[in-house]
Amino acid sequence: MKKTIVLTVVLAALACVAFTQDKSKRPSPPAVAEGAIDGVKIKIDYSQPGAKGRKVMGGLVPYGEVWRTGANEATIIEFDKNVKIEGQALAAGKYTLFTVPGESEWTIIFNKKLGQWGAYDYNKNKDQDALQVKVKPGKTDFTESFTISVDKDAVTLKWENTSVSFKVSKG
Repeated sequence: MKKTIVLTVVLAALACVAFTQDKSKRPSPPAVAEGAIDGVKIKIDYSQPGAKGRKVMGGLVPYGEVWRTGANEATIIEFDKNVKIEGQALAAGKYTLFTVPGESEWTIIFNKKLGQWGAYDYNKNKDQDALQVKVKPGKTDFTESFTISVDKDAVTLKWENTSVSFKVSKG
């Protein structure tokens, strides 16, 4: 009986430690990008993996496959008002942000299913896509850590030597 109680207490303590883990100590720490475009407040919660000497685009992040757009938990993007993404309507709210990188074209995906870890279950949840748009990637100076920014009229993703932006306006 004592062993059962001790084991239960130990397991409960370990569970508490796991749930209160300091995410800032992860190899891919959490980050937040916030800003406003055309009067729309935008907040993006994501994790920042580093290149760490690896080939990223077309390597670590394969072309033609759904990517969580960061590391750890899938990236969440939130709009406080209805928006247009690349001219297409998207309702205000929170979405999981997935991408499908390509050498000459990226697909940006706004999925209604929140709380996903990575992109492992995306195929089970792709019927939850609220919007998909296509954009062209560009080149940028080397960026060690994956970075998302809310710019003047677009949200921009940068990593390694690749930059991808999607236009945002009030819907």
